[in-house]
Amino acid sequence: MLTPKPSSLSAVLSPVITPFNADGSPNVQKLLKQCKWLEANGVGHAVFGTNSEANSISTAQKLHVLDELIRGGLDPAHMMPGTGACSIDAAVQMTKAAVDAKCGGVLMLPPFYYKDICDDGLFAHFAEVIEKVGDSKLQIYIYNIPPVTKISLSLSLLERLVKAYPNTVIGMKDSSGDWAYTESVIKLLAPEGFRVYAGSEVFLMRTMRAGGVGCISATANVNPKAIATLAANWQAAGADQHQAELDQVRAIFQKYQMIAALKTAVAHYSKDADWLRIRPPLMPLGADQQKKLIHELEQIHFSMPGL
Repeated sequence: MLTPKPSSLSAVLSPVITPFNADGSPNVQKLLKQCKWLEANGVGHAVFGTNSEANSISTAQKLHVLDELIRGGLDPAHMMPGTGACSIDAAVQMTKAAVDAKCGGVLMLPPFYYKDICDDGLFAHFAEVIEKVGDSKLQIYIYNIPPVTKISLSLSLLERLVKAYPNTVIGMKDSSGDWAYTESVIKLLAPEGFRVYAGSEVFLMRTMRAGGVGCISATANVNPKAIATLAANWQAAGADQHQAELDQVRAIFQKYQMIAALKTAVAHYSKDADWLRIRPPLMPLGADQQKKLIHELEQIHFSMPGL
């Protein structure tokens, strides 16, 4: 039986979508309310993730938001903020803040602007961040999302990082969409306690069965309870049918630009049109697309109770 390293983080986390004010700054109170709704439905908080529009938010804004969310009552032990950046100093600043706040872990992108990088260069980047943070409490989850970064993280790189920093590089989020790769990471590193999260609930059952720990999923923003319930009951009778129902919801959202679709759903079910705001270069769904999305969700009796 594989035993993942101990963690205060839940099996399902959401890269929480960020509400914005009219001036483009994050609306902390709306975000706090959304995070508390997610927590009430069994989902932790991977704030400043891809679906948070993290790379459209300044480091100063992120630091302020993180502080205000914790002041507002969120348990930092249930948080995995995104702290990766192309600039090592920016990554160090965000990561130190998360560690000082006692967050359960950090989610760290590779330096995504640069392409065709060798493993030595990637290792040097992560190693310098770790050394400059210099804190034994740091727990890093490497974020593999090659469809966006155009960087693939090799098994040999992951193994090298884990061997060099066994108590620091303790897991990953794999958003490659390549189950063979995810499974190979689990087979190689889960025996060392490495905690593998799939990047979509579509892979939740396969991940749990293989020895992974859960998923960090865009659609956990809108379907949290159903995803968290499957993660908690993946060995129960009916789990495969439950997985198929999650896949149905995911398939609808994947027809659209994901962040805009998630915001459309939250705006509709919360009756708060401010949620439609999205930062350029991304754009909101057009009115026809919004209507089509909501119609498709209504056809499967989708809802967001308590929002």
